[in-house]
Order: sequence, then structure tokens, then C-alpha cells
Amino acid sequence: MGMTTGMGGGRRGGRRRSRRRGGLNTEINVAPLVDVMLVLLIVFMIAAPLLSVGVPVELPKTDAKALPSQQEPITITVDFEGGVFIQDEEISLDELATRLIAVSTNGYEERIYLRGDRDTDYGEVMKVMARINTAGFTNIGLVTDPISQ
Repeated sequence: MGMTTGMGGGRRGGRRRSRRRGGLNTEINVAPLVDVMLVLLIVFMIAAPLLSVGVPVELPKTDAKALPSQQEPITITVDFEGGVFIQDEEISLDELATRLIAVSTNGYEERIYLRGDRDTDYGEVMKVMARINTAGFTNIGLVTDPISQ
């Protein structure tokens, strides 16, 4: 009176019958998908902190509050060795004023952020600040890290 369809008898019975007959396994195996997703999760967790913007420098620590900004700011960085960077591009100190003058002709009037490594000579940072001022920018913000409590 009973009729068996190839999938009856639970997972175990259906699988055994299909193997004997040489049929295809129609069940979805999610173990490889889970493995791939876990590997991607680990890769992104490790890579995310490395995607920080700018040149890596040790900024001095202060209690200063963040300044509000409307646009993507121009960031100038002075690293430990005295190298000067606009955003991520290294330039010479002589080039700095001409690059900033070219930016100002496009109507940029926002604050320029200056990042200096805490171990950089104070005179090097002041030279860069003087070049920024020579280019006609007077709104300069010095970037620091907050003091951790």
C-alpha cells in the first residue's frame, strides 16, 4: 500500500538510494561557503586597520577638540625624516607653495590640516607652515591625537 519516492525515508535513506542508482546528490553543501566566508571575515578584520588615510606618523597627544569640516580637507604631513606629503603624495618643500597656489585658483577656501610627527624637528614643521602661509592660506589646523584616559 505504501509507495516510496527516491527522497523518502529521511536524509540518510534518500542519499543511500541515490548513490546505489548513480544519481546526483541534490542537497546543498554549505560547509565550503561557510569556510570561505570565515576566511574573508578574518582577512577584512586584519586589513581594515591598515586602510587608514595618510602617511603614518606619531602625532602628539592633546586635549583639543575636533574641528568641524564641510569638505574633504587638504592634509599636509611632515614625517619623522622631514619628508613633506600632500595627502599621500611625497613632494619637495619647494614644490609645496606652487601646488597649494594651484589648488587655491580652483576656489579652495577650507582649512588646511598639518600633521607633524611628534619626533620631527619643530623647525621643519614651521618651515612647512610658512610655505602654506606663503601660498595664501591662513586657516591652518594642527592635527593631534587625543590623550587616552
